[in-house]
Amino acid sequence: MELPQLQIARYVEQFVDYLMLYHAQAFEAIKAPILAILFNIENGLTILPWWILCLSAFVLGWWLAGLRNGITYSILLFVIYWIGLWDLMLLTLAIVLTSILIALLFGIPLGILMAKFNYVEKILKPILDAMQTTPTFVYLLPAIMLFGIGKAPSVIATVVYAIPPIIRLTSLGIRQVSKLSLDVADAFGCSWWQKLCKVEFPQALPVISTGINQTTMMALSMVVTSSMIGAKGLGLEVLSAIGYLDIGKAAEAGICIVFLAIVLDRITQNIAKKFAKGTDYGKDIRN
Repeated sequence: MELPQLQIARYVEQFVDYLMLYHAQAFEAIKAPILAILFNIENGLTILPWWILCLSAFVLGWWLAGLRNGITYSILLFVIYWIGLWDLMLLTLAIVLTSILIALLFGIPLGILMAKFNYVEKILKPILDAMQTTPTFVYLLPAIMLFGIGKAPSVIATVVYAIPPIIRLTSLGIRQVSKLSLDVADAFGCSWWQKLCKVEFPQALPVISTGINQTTMMALSMVVTSSMIGAKGLGLEVLSAIGYLDIGKAAEAGICIVFLAIVLDRITQNIAKKFAKGTDYGKDIRN
């Protein structure tokens, strides 16, 4: 006796059709703030001359990790400008920064909840497993159907792909805070919010910084994929080069993506390290 075939595809299609028919306004409401954040970041980046961003990278690198790193970051950005892909890099950077911002905005609180409540962890773990193992092309199609083609579904797909590391590592960092530190905080009469802000989060910051770096790198790895659904930038340049078998054009865009990834990775990593190093865990615990 043969079992009847499980029609998963039909049920998924019916569910998406239901969402599109009855909840279209909800998805438009989600789309609007994403586009607002993206356009503000994009406009802010495009109005700045190229040399200001290079100088900013130099100053940040010098402050965070020394003169040599500052020079390296500024040279990498200058090479992108020299190649002639500066404007496309800014479009890519705007999408990546928007995705990282949204991922951190939701990921860090979810990681804290995951660390504090075991039932939240039990709910989120299989969801995060699915988000990390499902091929990106699988959820690109629902994103297109629900949000249309353009920058908004690109940001949403990037967030879905990049948010699991920051959730997991925030939870791990909070759980690894020593019991002695928590007992001292309790002895001084700290509320749960004071313990979180002045004890747990500062001590978890080195681990959280790893999650921020992984989220940044995963967001950048979606550059080419998101270009398939309407995101302009370096990813679209790579995609068009592949279509025309233009290896030189693909190499130029690929080099720019790598240089941008190096700069973002080092800056975010060093910012987190600097704040973690400068945090006094016992300071003002009684306040």
